[in-house]
Amino acid sequence: MKRDLVLDAAKKPGQKVRLLGFVDTRRDHGKIIFFDLRDSSGIIQVVATPKNTKPYETASKIGSEDVVSVEGEINLRPKENINPDLPTGKIEVTAEKIDLISSSQALPIPIDDDGYDIDEATRFKYRYLDLRRERLQRNLKLRSTAAKLVREFLDSQNFIEIETPYLSRGTPEGSRDFVVPSRLQKGKFYALAQAPQQYKQLLMIAGFERYYQLARAFRDEDLRADRQFEHTQIDIEMAFVEREDVMKLTEDMVVHITEKLGKKITKKPFPVLTYQEAQSKYKTDKPNLSTNNKDLSFLWVVDFPLLEKKDDGYTFSHNPFAAPKPEYQKDLEAEKNLERIESLQYDLVCNGQE
Repeated sequence: MKRDLVLDAAKKPGQKVRLLGFVDTRRDHGKIIFFDLRDSSGIIQVVATPKNTKPYETASKIGSEDVVSVEGEINLRPKENINPDLPTGKIEVTAEKIDLISSSQALPIPIDDDGYDIDEATRFKYRYLDLRRERLQRNLKLRSTAAKLVREFLDSQNFIEIETPYLSRGTPEGSRDFVVPSRLQKGKFYALAQAPQQYKQLLMIAGFERYYQLARAFRDEDLRADRQFEHTQIDIEMAFVEREDVMKLTEDMVVHITEKLGKKITKKPFPVLTYQEAQSKYKTDKPNLSTNNKDLSFLWVVDFPLLEKKDDGYTFSHNPFAAPKPEYQKDLEAEKNLERIESLQYDLVCNGQE
């Protein structure tokens, strides 16, 4: 009999199904045994009664995280047993056959909570169990959906997805390189790419006017909450555009992804503040305009100062890879009024985070 996923089985009331998955919880009520079966799509309640001797005997021996196969009929639950918190809360499977595929030992860590109280080393040691946690399953599925939405949007805007090499030459970036020794060229090393910067510029010169990839970046830097050895970034390059074109595309993409994922954006289009306005009004260039923890408040901060004065001269105030606004070009070339020069840089801020 062909296997059904839990959410597919939920669409088959009155029909026979075969389910495979983990025993989530088991409950004995008198002579009736209930257990929740969990697979990658969801959870469904299974009922075993003494009427069907063999499945009942098997059900009496199973425990949490055992792997089982269940065959039975999808039936509506009695009204008093409906669980409104589950997509399958109105139905259950009346077991006609239960096979124990793999029994589980007592788990070394609990997986029925968020796991915040378990130290990280222990969670990594039992990562295969930790990843069964509902929170982590939800997060990884959300990430996968977000990646699909990114591709969906950029494909609709005539972008081409192109993968660039991970193994590259060392290039001056914002951090140290991870190096990989070359087997074929003794004494030489590759660097793991910190960003696809040179490759995407090459693509623009080659005539690919709109490129993107979900790029893996590797940076040997001190770990912080927002700094990891490796991360995935939405990497985009466009030719023949102005700053406003990039900002509009980015905003449209963020709105598309955010709303498709069911989140609320407090204000559209996103407010735009100059750097001076943000500092004057909020004393920061990353103001948090949110009024609660659920909604997302985006805004643009633009016109950052290009340079700032230090004891030993001038340095870039925000990012070295930026051009001045056209009206300040002559001042920059003449090296005058340097502290007043505004750049074409821009940041997108969400709830106080750049």
